[in-house]
Amino acid sequence: MIKGSIDSIETFGLVDGPGIRTVVFLNGCSLRCKFCHNPEMWVKRDLNYTPEEIVNKVLRSKPYFKNGGGVTFSGGEPLLQYDFLLETCRLLKKEDIHVALDTAGVGLGEYKELLKYIDLVILDVKHVNHEGYYNITGHNSMKDVSEFIKQLNKSGNDVWVRQVIVPGINDNTDYLDNLAHYIKENIKNVKKIEFLPFHRLGREKYIKMNIPYPYENIDDMDKDKCNELFNYFQKKYTSLN
Repeated sequence: MIKGSIDSIETFGLVDGPGIRTVVFLNGCSLRCKFCHNPEMWVKRDLNYTPEEIVNKVLRSKPYFKNGGGVTFSGGEPLLQYDFLLETCRLLKKEDIHVALDTAGVGLGEYKELLKYIDLVILDVKHVNHEGYYNITGHNSMKDVSEFIKQLNKSGNDVWVRQVIVPGINDNTDYLDNLAHYIKENIKNVKKIEFLPFHRLGREKYIKMNIPYPYENIDDMDKDKCNELFNYFQKKYTSLN
């Protein structure tokens, strides 16, 4: 019997895809992003849900899935629980549920079959070059995410791109210029791009878990400045052919 390691299930989510959504947070992640606010999900813990149990929970909220609502798998990194995710998505599509995947694209390497059952991929871009990527994630190569993007492009799935903006790290026009080129040149079917202002709301979790907080000396990203940066980025991005 296939089981997954689930940290939590949120109903009536409004920010992880279109419409009203049930958000399923899966445990386990091979990245250690310095701006991560879910360190409690880094490690895969007890296997506590079957695909059928997840589907039954999701179906309770189906009457609210109007305007493109549905279920979003987040984490952690959902791709690390591939077999569980694949079977759950198959069952959800039989129930005509819209399925979104929130991912950094660093999983087990083969995604073709899974992507058949995904309607929307929310791709979290960490950085656009190898040095910056390693500095933020601790992962020594962008090869994994590049392979995921390659298979994603072949799938033809809709994509939302998300970028966390951190003061003093990537809140500058040079980075945004490079980000615009990276997205335009590498990722197809992009329907939406979002900037997420860095916040320190996860700091208390690090303290409780006795883990050093990587951005202890960095303040929250000013939302107005983040909006200004997005406006700059948008003009740059739309100007590219």
